Amino acid sequence: MTYFAGVDVGSLSTDAVIVDEAENIVAYAVVETGANSTDAAQRAMAQAAQKAGLAPEDIARTVGTGYGRVSVPGAQKKVTEITCHGVGSAHLFPQAQTVIDIGGQDSKVIRLGPGGKVSDFVMNDKCAAGTGRFLEVMAAKLQVGLDQMGPLSLSAQGEPVKISSVCTVFAESEVISLVAQNHPREQIIKGIHKAIVNRVWNMVKSLGEPGVTTMSGGVAKNKGVAALLEERLGAKLLIHDEPQIVGALGAALLARRQA
Repeated sequence: MTYFAGVDVGSLSTDAVIVDEAENIVAYAVVETGANSTDAAQRAMAQAAQKAGLAPEDIARTVGTGYGRVSVPGAQKKVTEITCHGVGSAHLFPQAQTVIDIGGQDSKVIRLGPGGKVSDFVMNDKCAAGTGRFLEVMAAKLQVGLDQMGPLSLSAQGEPVKISSVCTVFAESEVISLVAQNHPREQIIKGIHKAIVNRVWNMVKSLGEPGVTTMSGGVAKNKGVAALLEERLGAKLLIHDEPQIVGALGAALLARRQA
C-alpha cells in the first residue's frame, strides 16, 4: 500500500493528513504552529505517521499548503489553501457548492465548480477581524475558554448585544465597556459571534446564491457561530467532525492524484 500526505501550516495550527491509494483518511494530527512553522510541520507529520503506524519513507508524496507551505520539509509541491480547501471539501461533501473557511488569521468564501474546482472566491486577509484569532482575544477578555464560547452563545436569552466593530482593537474596547455596563456575558458573546457572521455573510453574498454550503476551519467547531450562519443560510451547514483538517486533506488528495 502506498500513502500520501498533506500538511497545512496555518497561523495558529498545523494539520497533517495521510491518505491511502483509495483516498481514505488513514490518520491525521493537529498541533499548535508556535514560533517555528518547519518544526510544526515536522511534529504534525510525525504524529500522523505514528497514528498510522508508518515510517517517513512510507509516504510516497507530500503536498504543503497554508500560509507556511514553503516550510513543509520534503514536500514535492506547494499549493494554495484556497485550492486545497476546495478539493478537501468536495471530497467530504460532493454536493457542496460553497465553502466558508474561517481560520486563525483570515476568512474566505469559496465557490465550487464541478469536481471541487474553485470557480471563484473572496478572502479577508487584511486583518484578524472575524477570525479565530479575533475569537481568542475576545475569549481572553471575557475570561472564558475558547471552547466555552459556543455553548454560552447558544444559552443567551433575548437579543445579542450589538458589537459595532469587528476590528480586534476596537471590539476589545467595546467588550470592556459592555462588561462594565453589566451586560450578561452570554449576550456579549452572542453579539461577538453575530459580528463575525455579519462580516462573513457579506463575503458570501458577494459571490451570489450560496447553495449547499460547508464550513471548514477551527471556528467551524464553534456551535454559536455555526448556528447564526445557519440562520442566515436558512439551511444546515455541512461540517466534518474535524473541520480543521479539510485543507490538509485537500493537499493529501492532490498528492495522491498527482502521483
